[in-house]
Amino acid sequence: MKLTPEIHARLLSHARDAIANYLSGREPPAINADWPELPRCGAFVTIRKFGRLRGCIGVFSADDDLPTTVARMAVSAARDPRFVDIPLSLAELKDLTVEISLLSPLTRIDNPFDFELGRHGIYVRHGHHIGCFLPDVATERNWDKETFLGQCCQLKAGLPPNAWKEHGTEVHIFSVEKFAG
Repeated sequence: MKLTPEIHARLLSHARDAIANYLSGREPPAINADWPELPRCGAFVTIRKFGRLRGCIGVFSADDDLPTTVARMAVSAARDPRFVDIPLSLAELKDLTVEISLLSPLTRIDNPFDFELGRHGIYVRHGHHIGCFLPDVATERNWDKETFLGQCCQLKAGLPPNAWKEHGTEVHIFSVEKFAG
């Protein structure tokens, strides 16, 4: 999928409006009928303040239209439970960068190393334990493939770091179309 820069800008504005409305105690912004036909896909919204993570939440598939999904993930990212002790405030809005990552469908891989760092995100599942990392996590932290997989198992799925090697663990990959503003 490759959306136009105009659609990127509209989605970013819509996400920012959703965050502002949430922080102001108002309802999410309405979806106007003038949105073009857009794909239904998974999406993550990441919020950063001066480059530091302040929230990141997403879904891998969506039943809603893309603007609705993006707005819902933006509000969820604004109340990311990892930051419950330091919740976002309306005063911070001007200092926030919003990143949207639109996801391709998940593809299961048999060889856990059959992905490209920086290009693919990973989704690891073993029983009811699930973890994922967006593609840029590995490059931001300068991780190799084994570290990327191990940290996803340990930090995100609550599994031992070598769980990706175990029988019954599934590794899936996905790519993203990412834009920020």
